[in-house]
Amino acid sequence: MTERKPPGVSFESFVDKQIREATERGEFKRLAGFGKPLDDDNAPYDALWWIKSKMHREGASVLPPSLALRKEAEDAVEAIGRAVSEAQVRRIVGEINTKIAAALARPPAGPPLNLKPFDVEETVAGWRADRAKREERPDREKRDA
Repeated sequence: MTERKPPGVSFESFVDKQIREATERGEFKRLAGFGKPLDDDNAPYDALWWIKSKMHREGASVLPPSLALRKEAEDAVEAIGRAVSEAQVRRIVGEINTKIAAALARPPAGPPLNLKPFDVEETVAGWRADRAKREERPDREKRDA
């Protein structure tokens, strides 16, 4: 696009010609957003839009350490629900308890932690009970059918 507009040619037709030629060469097909819908133009302007989009693309989040640990504890509870063995449950609880204990020993910046270590035996007992209920359900469905 280093070509200058020739004298006597209207600016609009000059630009239109360059766009048409670039389209014919297929130069627009290599653009990152080709074939994707445009962003919502009704959204209010955000001066930090580029930072937010970069963080979204990179999968980064900016949570205070205490909130990040709370989220990790919630994720651990979900992982315990999906665990397939008692050993796996104990490992998950042990890992999160280690992180919680470290945070309690040296409180992180941000909002209060409001967490306490999980009781391993209580968690394992709850996991066993949930698993027994899940295994019992298919038997009931077979009898009812």
